[in-house]
Amino acid sequence: REFEDVITSRAELLALWEQGWKCVFDALDTVTPDNFDTTVYIRAQAHTIIDAVNRQLCHYAYHVGQLVLLGRILKGEGWRSLSIPRGGSSTFNQEKFGRGAHGGHFTDDLK
Repeated sequence: REFEDVITSRAELLALWEQGWKCVFDALDTVTPDNFDTTVYIRAQAHTIIDAVNRQLCHYAYHVGQLVLLGRILKGEGWRSLSIPRGGSSTFNQEKFGRGAHGGHFTDDLK
């Protein structure tokens, strides 16, 4: 089903999302100290397990960028930047540094 426009509902999208992430975590669960140095092949190219994981993380980052772009297009004027809005570094820094050192998650302000 790769690259096919066949998803017809939110429920189907979420089911496929969960199925995809299950595949990732099931694969990671097989990594042990005993097999950590194993060579794995991606499209016939040899990788260490660390290189394969890093390659995949970079691939995910690419797709996250695609999702953010789609979100920005779909929300239009209602879009809230996920980081610092264009031209807003000074204001952003004043707000952040004005709080002093604190805990929390960097996405807390997006809620």
